[in-house]
Amino acid sequence: MAVDKNLFLYDLAVVAIMKNEGLYVKEWLDYHLLAGVNHFYIYDHESTDNMKEVLQPYVDARIVTYTFAPEKHQSEVYNEAKRDFRFFCRYIAFIDGDEFIIPKFKPTIQEVADDILSSNQNAAALAVNWRMFGSNFQETADYSKGVLERFTRCTTIPDQHVKTIFNPRKIKFFYNPHFAVHFDGCYAVNENKNFIYGHLNKTPSDNKIVIHHYHMKSKEEYAIKMARGNPDNTSKPDASSFNHDFANDIFNDENLTYRESRLKNGGGGQVEYQINYQRLYSALLQNLAPTLTQNTPSEFYQGKLETLLTCWKLAEYLRENYLDETSGKFLEEAALNAIYRALLQPINIADVELLLSELPNILTINYPVVKDIRKTCINIIPRLSNIWRSNDLWRESVESDYLLRMLKIFDKK
Repeated sequence: MAVDKNLFLYDLAVVAIMKNEGLYVKEWLDYHLLAGVNHFYIYDHESTDNMKEVLQPYVDARIVTYTFAPEKHQSEVYNEAKRDFRFFCRYIAFIDGDEFIIPKFKPTIQEVADDILSSNQNAAALAVNWRMFGSNFQETADYSKGVLERFTRCTTIPDQHVKTIFNPRKIKFFYNPHFAVHFDGCYAVNENKNFIYGHLNKTPSDNKIVIHHYHMKSKEEYAIKMARGNPDNTSKPDASSFNHDFANDIFNDENLTYRESRLKNGGGGQVEYQINYQRLYSALLQNLAPTLTQNTPSEFYQGKLETLLTCWKLAEYLRENYLDETSGKFLEEAALNAIYRALLQPINIADVELLLSELPNILTINYPVVKDIRKTCINIIPRLSNIWRSNDLWRESVESDYLLRMLKIFDKK
């Protein structure tokens, strides 16, 4: 069951880790604002250029959240962002600073994702193919023009590699920047709604959505990029790989055309992003209202755990940023009570996994219902462990056993 989109601070956010992208990041940000992105979580991998200064106006406008992230692996950053922001963003795209997403049959990225994912409740992510762009046979860099203007030649067919737009509440963890492991029963699909597992879509297509990947740029820029290394490993690739600059086969200016179309139709633009607290508050009240009476039938809570967890995190956010302490605590406790009642109903494993991933945070809250949630989880976890063991999912089984031991220790206190 889809979560009410009005419960989120952002409809679509982007997470990216970058290093020394000061020459490029403004074009990248402005483009994706036109494409429907509401917010960017930028992790700075020890830049030595002016990237932070370029980002500052966007930070001031509440469009970018900037984090200095020295020596962090790309997947580490992705896992942190998933953990910290998954209840604030309806969708999150995890991409790099040389990747531009083009929605092709709908005006915005999230509208394409909605169209493809909405018909399948287990489809939790949209895997989008790369289209690789080459150097346009340029030896030196002409920084007077943007990337989209300078590089208009690419491969004849899409690359099999994908980057992904996620429902972040369905992600278990990242082990690869291209791919995440989802909670039980959830998975990624491609634009044709076909199941994708891993970092490759072996039947690549880009009729509905694509990522233009400007990996090479000019020979001069490629040498600089290789010298600085990548955030997904500690090695520095050999700049001689530029000799494999194969992606200059055909002309392609789709990004430029899309950008001009959005500008003409008034899409996006760099304006200060104002969080609509009243909208969030109204949505929270609307979603929690049925839970404030004992007469609500138990069936109401079935399939609602993701929504109720989102309500809890929103109530916490509003208590800290908008509501007075009394009103905020009332709504926060109401959401936790509703979570407890949802746990007493038939529940799918993915929703339980989401709850268990948040349980350490819940256990620190001083509301009476937290004890009931803890005891209920103590009863649920052994049943999950049996399911995982019967399917040879030993890592999940061992992790749940550790969690169960922790809960039992809490229960004795």
